[in-house]
Amino acid sequence: MVQGRNTSTADVGWPVRRRLRLALLGNGVLLLLCLGSALAVIATSHQVRNQYAQLQQLQTEHQQLQTEWGQLLLEESAWAAPARIERLAAERLEMRLPDIEEVEVVRP
Repeated sequence: MVQGRNTSTADVGWPVRRRLRLALLGNGVLLLLCLGSALAVIATSHQVRNQYAQLQQLQTEHQQLQTEWGQLLLEESAWAAPARIERLAAERLEMRLPDIEEVEVVRP
């Protein structure tokens, strides 16, 4: 036996304990990374669902506005119909087409 050297069995296990600590630390880091990834997936899924609901709402609003726009175009064409304009001119403004004798041609 060599003097000055302590050869107890407790000192022989220190590399094993060190490896065990590193393995536990590595597993802990991997567990935290997995939890972080899971939380990111949950947050992203929630955001996608909210945005999809908003998209559907905007598409519904778009359809309603398209319908209203079509109705307004029909109403505009009805208000601007030449027969209606002529009738209103005759009724409200007492306008009429001139007779042929009342027409004068002015040449430049």
